[in-house]
This record gives sequence, structure tokens and C-alpha cells, in this order.
Amino acid sequence: MSSAVAASCTHPLDLTKVRMQTLPSLPGAKRPSTFSVIRATVAESGVRSLYTGLTASLLRQMSYSLVRLGSYESMKEHLSKDGRPSSGKLLLAAMAAGGMGGIAGNPADILLVRMTSDSIRPPEKRYNYSNAITGLVTLVKSEDVRGLFRGLGTNTTRAVLMNQESRYDLFKTMLLQHRVPVLDYQFRDNLALHMAASTLAGTVATTVCSPADVMRSRLMSAVCTKSNPVEVLKTSLSTEGPRFLFKGWTPAFIRLGPNTIFMFVFLEQLKNGWRSIFPT
Repeated sequence: MSSAVAASCTHPLDLTKVRMQTLPSLPGAKRPSTFSVIRATVAESGVRSLYTGLTASLLRQMSYSLVRLGSYESMKEHLSKDGRPSSGKLLLAAMAAGGMGGIAGNPADILLVRMTSDSIRPPEKRYNYSNAITGLVTLVKSEDVRGLFRGLGTNTTRAVLMNQESRYDLFKTMLLQHRVPVLDYQFRDNLALHMAASTLAGTVATTVCSPADVMRSRLMSAVCTKSNPVEVLKTSLSTEGPRFLFKGWTPAFIRLGPNTIFMFVFLEQLKNGWRSIFPT
């Protein structure tokens, strides 16, 4: 639930990121900026256009984020039985949890990519999914069950590299233990610490995951006719150069920090509310 609420707040940036990643680059054309994509999206049918594909995003949170966060917390609790686990163990736990989440959320990711990028495709090539449920049914009917696993390799790689939870824990611990030399400031466990740790974790995660994220979006949206990741990579590199691997970095970065903060704040509030209802 906390992930779903957070995703609802940052969905317009997620939509912008996917559209920037899947927009074809024309020779000599200026690369679209984050704000130009947002303006073009709003011009379609108003502010509502920014929330195209929201149902797929919510389905993704109920699969990918549910498995990722739930399994990471379980592993972290198990590793903490003999004291505070090392950063290496938390990193491995986050990678394993991310991989499981990537597999569980792959169908929803396909729907999210297709629904958010549908309007920039030629009319005859659009999927026209009205919502996530009908899109899921249509996907299975048109591409068989194998269609649910399109782009699974790159999606799982991205999920493994994300490590949002372990990086957040690592930066939070570092900021609490050391003063910031430039500012001569010592963080305390408050909102300022949460925002700083989220920003640092988001910067690293966005940069590391960008190549796999772009590849995932292109494979799932079928921008390239070939579904082989190697062929897609070769084609994109030859036509656009290596810069294509970081398309959509800015909205992805802007989204990840607030998304992390919203998610963990809502999660703590939901936990407190649950404990007040069920004290035992």
C-alpha cells in the first residue's frame, strides 16, 4: 500500500521517463528534454494525460514492490538475529529481493511501459489497453503466456542493480556516523537525514540502473522489431550512440528520491496504524 501511494504521487515522472527512453531519435534532431516531454503530454488531453497507465503502475507495486520489500525485510530480520548485519550481507539480500521482485512484477512492467508510451507510437501500432486488467488479458491472448516474460532478463538485471533499500540503509548509517566536512554538520535521525540518504541512494541507483532500464523499456514496448537484447543494443548503439543508455535519467532521478521518501514515510505510518488496531 505504501508503494502504491508513493507511485501515485510520482507517476507523471515515471511516464516521462519511459517516453524519453522509447522516443526514436532522428538524425540531427534535438534530444527531447524532461519539460518538453511533459508539455507534449499535457497537450494531449490535459493534466490527466500525466496519469496514463496509473493502473499498471499500481499493479506493479502490488507485485514487484510487494515481493521486493517484503522479502528484503524478512531477510534483514533473519540476518539481524546475531547482531547488526554487515553492509555486504544487506547488499546481497537486497540484490536477491530485487531479483525476485523483478520476476514477479515483469507482466505489470510490460503493461506499464506499453500504456505510458502508447500515444507516441503510430496509431496502427498502438496497444490501446484501457486498464491493467484488460491489458493483461489482451497480452496473454495476443502473445501467449510467453509474452508475460518479454524483457525478463533486462528487467531482472535492473531490479538486482537497484538495491534501493540497502543503499538507503548504507548512506543513512554513514551520515549518522560521520560529520559532513564541507558543511560541518552532523545529521540526526530526522526528515533531513531521510531526504539526504534518499537523494544519495537515488543518484547511485538511477545511474547504475539506467542502461538496463532503457533496454527494458525498449524490449517491452517493442520499439525495435527484434526482441533479442543484444540485437536491440547493437541497433540502438549504431543509430543513437552510447548516450541512448542514459535517456530519461533526469525524470528517473527526480522521481526516485521523493518516491523513496514517500514510500518509507507511508510505510511507517501504516505500521503504526496497524499496531494501534492490533497491539499484539
